[in-house]
Amino acid sequence: MAFNSSSVVVRMGLSSSQDAASVDSVTLFVLLLCSCILFGHLLQKSKWMTESVVALIIGLITGIIILLTTGGKSSRILVFDEDLFFIYLLPPIIFNAGFQVKKKQFFRNFLAIMLYGVIGSLISFLIVSLGSIQLFKKLDIDLVTVGDYFALGAVFSATDSVCTLQVLDQDETPHLYSLVFGEGVVNDATSVVLFNAIQKLDLSHITPANIMQFIGNFLYLFLTSTLLGIVVGLFSAYLIKKLYFGRHSTDREIALMILMAYFSYMLAELLDLSGILTVFFCGIVMSHYTWHNVTENSRITSRHAFATFSLISEIFIFLYVGMDALDIEKWRFASNSPWTLFGTSAILLSLVLIGRAAFVFPLSFIANLFRKSRNDKIAFKQQVVIWWSGLMRGAVSIALAYNKFTTSGHTQVQGNAIMITSTITVVLLTNVVGGLLTKPLVRFLLDPHMHVGESSISSGLFSAKNLPLLTNGQDIESSIDAGNPLDSSKLVHQYWRTFDDTFMRPVFGGRGFVPIIPASTTEDNIH
Repeated sequence: MAFNSSSVVVRMGLSSSQDAASVDSVTLFVLLLCSCILFGHLLQKSKWMTESVVALIIGLITGIIILLTTGGKSSRILVFDEDLFFIYLLPPIIFNAGFQVKKKQFFRNFLAIMLYGVIGSLISFLIVSLGSIQLFKKLDIDLVTVGDYFALGAVFSATDSVCTLQVLDQDETPHLYSLVFGEGVVNDATSVVLFNAIQKLDLSHITPANIMQFIGNFLYLFLTSTLLGIVVGLFSAYLIKKLYFGRHSTDREIALMILMAYFSYMLAELLDLSGILTVFFCGIVMSHYTWHNVTENSRITSRHAFATFSLISEIFIFLYVGMDALDIEKWRFASNSPWTLFGTSAILLSLVLIGRAAFVFPLSFIANLFRKSRNDKIAFKQQVVIWWSGLMRGAVSIALAYNKFTTSGHTQVQGNAIMITSTITVVLLTNVVGGLLTKPLVRFLLDPHMHVGESSISSGLFSAKNLPLLTNGQDIESSIDAGNPLDSSKLVHQYWRTFDDTFMRPVFGGRGFVPIIPASTTEDNIH
């Protein structure tokens, strides 16, 4: 990860030289990242704490120390930059999510995931937007355009399931894990697409034509972003399969995989599409085809490399959010109306709670109508966990709020300052309180030894999640086909497998269609 010295503003007066201060700041931040990983490891078996909550708390403590050190002038080492977040930090997280996803489980729950992630996000978006329009009238907040309220709805429709996924065990609750994980990724992408579509829409006069234009823009961004990710993923698989990089060096294979994944994200941003959706589906396609076309060493290394990049980015984000929460500038402007700030935060948090409940339970009922097997239905206790997990708001909400209500991370407008500080308040409350209570809630509602809705075969399927390389290069998900023989999802899966084996794998490679290469020539010579 590179830090552009022109975009990084140092907030600590520890050195007379700006370049030296930048080095000091980055060094301190790296030390804090190491501390988060260390304490996260030591508290891994805690019944309450999660790694994201640890990072938030360390960020808050560091912010307090910096405030005292600088005489109350600043609480941050670096100024928040949306470009830093969207260009450097978010892509590794989303790509690794797609690359490591259990594809069979993900697509088996695809209908429910899309209902939660797309339809549910739209419902939450409307409730937060329309609710804030009505309730903010009673508060003295300077939001002058309808677009501000709808942008606020997009900001608070973005969930952050990272904290919850750290306490859900993919072995013990694969069904629930798949639902929460899939919804979180699709929801983040939907929120960003909504936000971008609103920015392009003239909301000064809402007409049926504007509404149709909004729906058209949303569908266009969603579908084209998904298609672009699939195309780039297939191109990387074909390229590596044909050129056979492994005969010389596995380094080139891994480098090409990383660069192609990043290229898909940046190309989507260049074309004004959703980079989140693009890189997520690129990760799914690359794990299905490209990963099987590389050497054995590349498979092991790539999985660990992608997971490592994702871990560092996640900790970086939570650590920075904790530090930024104490930024004195925004609180100074917002503190002129403390009751307005309190009321705004309370309204937004209430709307998030209501908006979440308004779609989780009804959409779960609809999803259960299409599940023929009783064991596959989403139980009420599972719905409660899904509702609770989606209450958390995180870095995506912060980034979108900064994008809308600040300029280069700063604002001197009271209304905008209240929006930023309220967003930070909701993020801290939902993550810290939600993160601390999620483990007890899961233990209380769900039996950790017998998860409803999962067969023994499915449980065995996920027991290999920690293996860096599956036996003989085989994808366990692909080789196991469990479920009700009359289930339509299995029928669709069988048609897909036939099409995949007949047309896709012979061209793009994949399990069983490429030779297993134990190591490269260069590596053999070294050993």
